[in-house]
Amino acid sequence: MWLVAVSAGPDSMALLNMCLEEGIPCAAAHVNYHHRKEADEEETYIRLFCLQNHIQLYVKNDPFAYEGNFEAAAREWRYEWFVSLVKEYGYRGILVAHHEDDLIETYFMQEEKNLVPSWYGLKEEMMYQGVLVKRPLLSRTKKELLEYCEKRGIRYFIDSTNADESLSRNRIRRQIVEPLSRMERDMIRREIDMKNAEASERSCRVGTMIHEGRVSLAKYRALSEADRLALLRKVIETDKHFSLSFVKQTDQVLMKKNDFDLPVNDLHLVQEDGSFFKVKPSEPYAYTFSSLEEIMRFKEKAPFAVEEGKPGVNAVTVSEQDFPLTIRSPLPSDSITLRFGTKKIHRFFIDRHIPLYKRRIWPVVTDRQGRIILVPGLGCDISHFSISPDFNVLQY
Repeated sequence: MWLVAVSAGPDSMALLNMCLEEGIPCAAAHVNYHHRKEADEEETYIRLFCLQNHIQLYVKNDPFAYEGNFEAAAREWRYEWFVSLVKEYGYRGILVAHHEDDLIETYFMQEEKNLVPSWYGLKEEMMYQGVLVKRPLLSRTKKELLEYCEKRGIRYFIDSTNADESLSRNRIRRQIVEPLSRMERDMIRREIDMKNAEASERSCRVGTMIHEGRVSLAKYRALSEADRLALLRKVIETDKHFSLSFVKQTDQVLMKKNDFDLPVNDLHLVQEDGSFFKVKPSEPYAYTFSSLEEIMRFKEKAPFAVEEGKPGVNAVTVSEQDFPLTIRSPLPSDSITLRFGTKKIHRFFIDRHIPLYKRRIWPVVTDRQGRIILVPGLGCDISHFSISPDFNVLQY
């Protein structure tokens, strides 16, 4: 059984009725944003239609608060809800009533914005948060769907905001897409298909360079720009699509710098051992311990681990006067006094070629007065060295 997204417009009403005519088991889902004066009337109509046709209906009419672009926020809001319904009730996926006009309109918008998308136009099938989304009407025109509804006496509502040509999508729809002849539409569809075939071939080819989420920086730099951008998109894009300018800017950093830490949505694109990959950024941390026993019992998930003491650059010897001890992330001003003099922690990172992303989470150990007594990998200060250390701190 499928979940049909229904807005009360002619497209989704046609799709829902086609499922009924063809005996396709389905339920319906409607979102009322209360954004237009007709919204409540549309909801009432859909409730009546589904009741009369024995269709399970889900309605989301909670108050909708958003920031920024309404369409983008509303799209994310409803798809999150659709996905939750599919997962909760075990539907096969979501059916959406996008049609040929939507496909061509999307393509022209991509061209107008000079985008290089992962897919031109609209995909007939896609996965969203692990849920299948199908667009079975991409071969139908808007006109055909209107005629379908009128022929069968199916009532539908027209969104009044679609007439606002100050919006780019509406302008393209009304001035460019709607007047197209069948021959012109077919030519555009062939152009879209050719671009998608080329993009798919490139995506498959460069995708072989990703191993366990990592890409060799040297091999990346040997590619053409088109291949690099396609490969970069495969690494950084999941649900979100990035603009061409953002991808090109990121590409230029990868081409020029051997170490980087670049924010990409909620993740960071980083480099280590000649490869780049995505990581979840770590927040600054600080753990305080009142005794050696408490340190040795430490088992929390953290960027470091504590082990039994053995001599080396990860070891430290402490006394009761040192407590409470703190293991924390480093600060720009940090330094430690070693046998050969005072060493800036930042200088240690540079000398040892510690990747940028690890510098934010590298642990340091401080005593009760806040003095750094250990930097794992560098060593302890002169007053906390012995051949029988109390514990070791290892950086992950």
